[in-house]
Amino acid sequence: MSYLDSTAQFYAEVATTPEVGLCCVQSSPLVMPGLVIPERMQAMNYGCGTTVHSAELTGQPTVAYVGVGGGLEALQFSYFSRRQGSVVAIDPVDEMRQAAAQNLIEAAALNDWFEADFVTLLAGDAFALPLADESVDVVAQNCLFNIFEPDDLMRALGEAYRVLKPGGRLIMSDPIATRPIPAHLQQDDRLRALCLSGALTYDEYTQHLIGAGFGQIEVRARRPYRVLDSAQYGLDEHLLLESLDTVSFKVPIPADGACIFTGKTAVYTGPEASFDDGAGHYLSRGVPSAVCDKTAKNLGRYPNVLVTGSTWHYDGGGCC
Repeated sequence: MSYLDSTAQFYAEVATTPEVGLCCVQSSPLVMPGLVIPERMQAMNYGCGTTVHSAELTGQPTVAYVGVGGGLEALQFSYFSRRQGSVVAIDPVDEMRQAAAQNLIEAAALNDWFEADFVTLLAGDAFALPLADESVDVVAQNCLFNIFEPDDLMRALGEAYRVLKPGGRLIMSDPIATRPIPAHLQQDDRLRALCLSGALTYDEYTQHLIGAGFGQIEVRARRPYRVLDSAQYGLDEHLLLESLDTVSFKVPIPADGACIFTGKTAVYTGPEASFDDGAGHYLSRGVPSAVCDKTAKNLGRYPNVLVTGSTWHYDGGGCC
């Protein structure tokens, strides 16, 4: 049995009997006026962080959600796109789709603004999305892509890129590892299904996104979520896993490399009222301006420009 078959079998089981605390950190549901989350749907919140960022959901976008889980984030996306078929949730596990369908029916009874047909549930997997090229504004996945082996991950990222419209956004929440995970843990299919052993390092994760063609990556959140302790997992020392929320844009990769925003800013501290580096970056004296990591490195060469460190949070703006 392959690791994908093992994962499907595992999630078929937890679709039938919800297992609270199963995966990642059981993030709290996004609180919005008039949104009521069914109890069973919240119990099936098998996700890591969140992919629902209101700034990315203006204009009633069409959303493809890969790996439906209990339907929680599909419901949350529907809050912003209140129309039939605005959210397409794709999952290969029959039991998970059936459970999500029941949860969404209950959600419709609890929320007068929501209709179950706002969400279309489709059989399919991340490697062959049942969607046309350039047909959706947003692709989202929560704590799924970390389960994949590297080659399968690139296939899934390629599919997300294919179905996104130009300028569209891939919104992801996944665990990352603060150092490479040893092979004996990576080869444990159950740990991989539990989102504990398939995590890449931050640099590996972002390079996979760039390798798929995404020209701009923005970090929405990065925070600790689990520790693999040395005694239980056969390690020389404890290994910290983190939860990473990112938004990646289907825009061309600039000639000098992709733009990755991690919350860095640049501040001009010189005698003039402003600073222009001649490459399109304009700084007002004393005013922090958000910059991507690449621009931060370039501006850091100037003696009158102070560059601050990564906050691991970015929500738009800046001069890149």
